[in-house]
Amino acid sequence: MHTIADLYDLDHSLAADYLRQFTYPWEALKGIKDMILQLGPTLGEDYEQREENVWVHKTAKVAPTAFLGAPCIIGPNTEVRHCAFIRGSALVGADCVVGNSVELKNVILFDHVQTPHYNYVGDSILGYYSHMGAGSITSNVKSDKQLVVVRDGEEKIETGVKKFGAMVGDYVEVGCNAVLNPGTVIGRHSNVYPTSCVRGVVPANAIWKNSGKVILKEER
Repeated sequence: MHTIADLYDLDHSLAADYLRQFTYPWEALKGIKDMILQLGPTLGEDYEQREENVWVHKTAKVAPTAFLGAPCIIGPNTEVRHCAFIRGSALVGADCVVGNSVELKNVILFDHVQTPHYNYVGDSILGYYSHMGAGSITSNVKSDKQLVVVRDGEEKIETGVKKFGAMVGDYVEVGCNAVLNPGTVIGRHSNVYPTSCVRGVVPANAIWKNSGKVILKEER
């Protein structure tokens, strides 16, 4: 449940070849900046280089009040709305929404990801068609500043990184004002209740409830 293959369909990201080098998605966090710097110049004439190391697809809509920090790539038909703040090291896929006052930093957003309202997403990877409800955020540094550990029941996986927000699988729905704590991994097609405080591993096809209780979805 923790691997890139478990969480993501790599056909829906420009980062596919980069991610194939790794087993676990958090292993990719340290190299996102360099990956974007290498990928940007290869994108072709459908992308405009708005500033140094900032590439925006010609069909993307970027509000004049949005800030695009280098390096970053904004994919086709993506909308970057009023006062969005892309701090840098952000690869945003096709048909995404980066909304009002949203902040992105050191992230990969697969195609069709929505972060539409007041979200902070840092040191994280959001899968195909995942959605962050209004006000939901990734918390990417532990309060004790120690290295992040992924916890799955009794299993503990040492990541070796200090900054690690969340690995959010394809088709995940995160409810409004939820907090994904450092080292959170959410399996494909799972839901997180609004106002939840999530940590550890949420299996695929599951629901994380406010109390931290996890139930599996019924098959339809």
